[in-house]
Amino acid sequence: MATFLYRIGRWAFRRRRLVGGLWLGVLLVAIAAAGLAPEGKEEDLSMPGTESQKAFDLLEERFPQSNAQGAEARLVFRAPDGQRVTARENKAAVEDTLGSLDGGDQVASATDPYEAGAVSEDGTIAYSTITYTVGAVDLTEQTKSALEDAASRARDAGLTVEIGGSALDSEEEPGGTTEIIGVAVAAVVLVLALGSLAAAGLSLLTAFVGVAIAFGLVSALAVPLGLTSTVAILALMLGLAVGIDYALFITSRFRDERAQGREPEEAAGRAAGTAGSAVVFAGATVFIALIGLGVVGIPELTKMGMGGAGAVALAVLVALTLVPALFGFFGNGVSPARAKPRAWGRILARAVRKAEGAPRGGAGNCAISHDEPAGDRRPIAADPAKRMGTRWARFVLRRPAAVLLVAGLGLGAVALPALSLELGLPGDESKSVETTQRRAYDLLSEGFGPGFNGPLTVVVDMSASSGSGDSRATTDLVARTVRGVDGVVSVGDPVLSRTKDTAVLTAVPRTAPNSGETKDLVHAIRGAVSGVEADTGAGILVTGTTAMNIDISEAMSDALIPYLTVVIGLAVLLLMVVFRSLLVPVKAALGFLLSVGAAFGVLVAVFQWGWAADLLGIEQTGPVMSLMPILIIGIVFGLAMDYEVFLLTRMRETYVHGASPGEAIVNGFRHSGRVVAAAAIIMISVFAGFIGMSSPTIQTMGVGLAAAVAFDAFVVRMAIVPAVLALLGHRAWWLPPILNRVLPNVDIEGEKLSTRVPAAATVPDAAPPRLPVGRHRQ
Repeated sequence: MATFLYRIGRWAFRRRRLVGGLWLGVLLVAIAAAGLAPEGKEEDLSMPGTESQKAFDLLEERFPQSNAQGAEARLVFRAPDGQRVTARENKAAVEDTLGSLDGGDQVASATDPYEAGAVSEDGTIAYSTITYTVGAVDLTEQTKSALEDAASRARDAGLTVEIGGSALDSEEEPGGTTEIIGVAVAAVVLVLALGSLAAAGLSLLTAFVGVAIAFGLVSALAVPLGLTSTVAILALMLGLAVGIDYALFITSRFRDERAQGREPEEAAGRAAGTAGSAVVFAGATVFIALIGLGVVGIPELTKMGMGGAGAVALAVLVALTLVPALFGFFGNGVSPARAKPRAWGRILARAVRKAEGAPRGGAGNCAISHDEPAGDRRPIAADPAKRMGTRWARFVLRRPAAVLLVAGLGLGAVALPALSLELGLPGDESKSVETTQRRAYDLLSEGFGPGFNGPLTVVVDMSASSGSGDSRATTDLVARTVRGVDGVVSVGDPVLSRTKDTAVLTAVPRTAPNSGETKDLVHAIRGAVSGVEADTGAGILVTGTTAMNIDISEAMSDALIPYLTVVIGLAVLLLMVVFRSLLVPVKAALGFLLSVGAAFGVLVAVFQWGWAADLLGIEQTGPVMSLMPILIIGIVFGLAMDYEVFLLTRMRETYVHGASPGEAIVNGFRHSGRVVAAAAIIMISVFAGFIGMSSPTIQTMGVGLAAAVAFDAFVVRMAIVPAVLALLGHRAWWLPPILNRVLPNVDIEGEKLSTRVPAAATVPDAAPPRLPVGRHRQ
């Protein structure tokens, strides 16, 4: 692997104009395809195989004249203080408003609140239900404008009018202020980490190229594949985060190789062969985790996984080819062969020398210790950040048990709120109080009770029965049975299909749609009608938006263990191949579980309990979106393995070249600790930048991913990993003989490259003679 990527890196450097031209062509094609493609539309969340989805499918079959999942709007009217909505002038205003909607191309029906009994007991609130012939995503702007104009007409008459339902739902567009701030923070971190504007600009440029291509392809394929805006935002989020990180790792290794005196082409090849190998396997773990989302069985989640995996794959290809090519274009601007330390580096180095009492010259000016390879004896002023990574690693080596205990207990404490995790899907109740949908929700709850916002639909399939008398008796029995269930406020009259073989009843719960009591009520109704099914032979299904959300949440919970088994199993096998160790992959998986548990604790504290919700712009607390746990697990597992691969690759490289386990840990942190920390900060900044979006899905994803990356990078990988490795010693790198024979040797640490000593390579400092082949350290 290392030799193959080494050749790719050198080839890309030599043929930089060809490589750059090819990527520019791909970028232009993707942008053109996105511009010419029709605009994608949002799709309703579905879960094939669940009872609620079967009922929706049955309704579409038996009621072809209506769209079971069509858009719906509720115009909620409230009379002025001291008046009733039934007063003559208010009633005339309501009827005039509804009359303005008649004849709309996409309007199926609009109920009269006075004829339908849709007036509150105190007479102050009434509502009309407007149904449409198409889903919310297919409503035209003209139809939406007509609905808003109708509401304005009633407001002009003195009524308070709000619009609820799905008709005004809109898709989220990326590109807000918070995302720009996140990218700006990433740029600053890149400059500080690399000490070069050119190197930082290179990393950002390549990441933007990959993201633009991924975003263009998702937009172009939105209609053929049914990709939604959430898929595009996830591809943007992941592509930007991993794209910057992968370019950072390869660029950092290129600068290290140049600092050792190697020519630019050779340095580009070695950077691609070593850091590039880590990029390939790190990207592979993310890819596996995202593609694995398809095992859940939710089409939207599968599409999100595919979109994110495609963005990650593009980021890997860009990092392996375009980054080395740009090394040639940027020249010494990325990394002069013997760069002088920047001012901040000299100041920090002087502070280190003063603290350690070292003289200004001679041996005191060199970061030499028995823990570091002889060939790496460079002035500490050249990179004081590496010195800090070395000092931290030595601290952990001195107190591994204490570090492991403190870090483990700390993450465990943060994860405790996760025991109270409640899952659900966001509705109008989760929206800002500034939106008309949320105000309509509150008015309906005030006038008719909280359960009115989440009615349940009971579908009775009597195709196996015969005779209209049997049908009537069956529907009456179902209605009586449902009314008798504790927690049901009312059951409407049945609506029969044209063939009289299917009936629909509406049951209103006492509690709000996202409450645990409503979930229990759905199960209670299904249990109660099972006896009717046995007696009559009819099929009885409970559906509706509320029931669908409950079914999806339960399906997500049921799929969690199989998903974890598949993804973690494949990733552990992959890491065994990478590190040729049994315990390192197992440790990596266990560390991931700690970090993701802590991230779930943060989600519960913020979105359920409301901690720091105002600070993050989250106006409404409630259950965590049911898609989030498995989605965050999939994404974070891949990203966690990123840091594992990048950090431990240098340790493995040092270890196989003859260093002791302790020396390997120190050298890994010396070379990779700073880069991993910078990469984590960049990723956290990018994810946190999406918290400012109004979509609850994207907000939850931003908070969860940012928290998970922070815990995994700075607690698990920086503290727990070196502590465990220090306690295990040589056993950490042990592989059973049978596995050693079976597993392929991919040479991710670039051991074969150590035999390659180009004539142009020079040694920067007077150092002891090179060690024998196989023991040489870089």
